[in-house]
Amino acid sequence: MGETVSGFAEAIGLLLDIAGVLAIAIGFVLSVAIVTPSLWRGDRIQAYGTFRVGLARAIVLGLEVLVAADIIRTVAVEPTLENVTVLGIIVLVRTILSFTLTVEIEGRWPWQAKRPESHQSIGPE
Repeated sequence: MGETVSGFAEAIGLLLDIAGVLAIAIGFVLSVAIVTPSLWRGDRIQAYGTFRVGLARAIVLGLEVLVAADIIRTVAVEPTLENVTVLGIIVLVRTILSFTLTVEIEGRWPWQAKRPESHQSIGPE
């Protein structure tokens, strides 16, 4: 029974790993597709800002899915002290990266009030 649960958790972890990588890759492709018209018009500043925000959002989403995969794999498969420690470090690094990307996207710290529409970062919402 334990091997069945462990195998299932490992399979779910692998699927979530794939989903996380796909989220980042698809986000990259969509960001390129969205900024292409701006580049054709010669509006490089708008294109850069839009691309940066779109890619950052894709990375944040992908990182969240990858963290979920790591948690499932570590806790359900083999929760040794070493694995949990490594998981803690991975989650910490990915959380810090997600936090800083979110600050970059929104242009404010989470505890600050939202800026008026005219002052928010460049890019689609």
